Amino acid sequence: MTSIPVRIALSIGDPAGIGAEIIARLLADPATRQRAHVTLIGNRDALVRGAAAANVPVPQASDWLTILPWAGSDTVFEPGVISEASGRFMLDSLRLAVQQVTEGHADAVCFGPLNKSALRAGGMQEEDEMRWFAKLLDHRGVCGELNVLDPLWTARVTSHIPLREVSERLSPEAVADAIGMLTTALRAAGVAEPRIGVCGLNPHNGDHGNYGSEETDIIEPGMRLAAQRGCASTGPYPADTIFLRARAGELDGIVTMYHDQGQIATKLLGFEVGVTVEGGLPIPVTTPAHGTAYDIVGQGRASGTAMARAFDLACRMARSTQAATA
Repeated sequence: MTSIPVRIALSIGDPAGIGAEIIARLLADPATRQRAHVTLIGNRDALVRGAAAANVPVPQASDWLTILPWAGSDTVFEPGVISEASGRFMLDSLRLAVQQVTEGHADAVCFGPLNKSALRAGGMQEEDEMRWFAKLLDHRGVCGELNVLDPLWTARVTSHIPLREVSERLSPEAVADAIGMLTTALRAAGVAEPRIGVCGLNPHNGDHGNYGSEETDIIEPGMRLAAQRGCASTGPYPADTIFLRARAGELDGIVTMYHDQGQIATKLLGFEVGVTVEGGLPIPVTTPAHGTAYDIVGQGRASGTAMARAFDLACRMARSTQAATA
């Protein structure tokens, strides 16, 4: 442990999903209390059910675990069901978690899996929770989801948009921003000189313009712009081979051009261990990369590996923030 323990604001995420189960497992692990002081933003009924499914004790307040009393604690939710009420619960609990950090009571936010349909029903108007966090924090700078399969991190230039809109949303500035955001995040996680590889957009990198020219017209200028800003990268590499380079240990991070270009590869490489970092925000925010798994709620089958890794990464990023501001 460090001399100044980090403090994590931990939300269970969707109360109708597996979040309570995997967080109950996390909090029952003796190693967790050695990593941080935790402020839990949860729901009693969901945590009782989750602990029973995980066959662990229901989380109780202690010297390292604070259970935050709030309006959502006593609501009852039907497991495995999308609802407006669960969406409001998620948004309200995340607001509280962020407030813990902005008011100086915590150093980072970590949360269980969310359901986007419930979030929208509950009032989220942004395209995803990443943009919701940015609006909540009044963050006007570059931000985006980073997916982490330690030691490999991935970022994307475009995210939750229709595939037909990807090409028109690409620009040298957007490519440079994504490279810079990923470089900054890797440095914050302890990689002093990140090796960043950049994906092309078209089959075979456009084959010298036969299948498209975004590589030479947009991506390469974006890489040069990033280098001018102090963020080196290599590529662009064809999308169907760049992850082979990463698997061989040649890259610390990959910038892809759109959502599934990176997500398919990373989920094949480690669906149950992946972590999402809400990159570029002024505070550290992490979550498992998988979803709410409504189909297995209450069955005791939910893997807690990604949740534990998300928590560990939140602790690492919080320590980095502490060191930077010391």
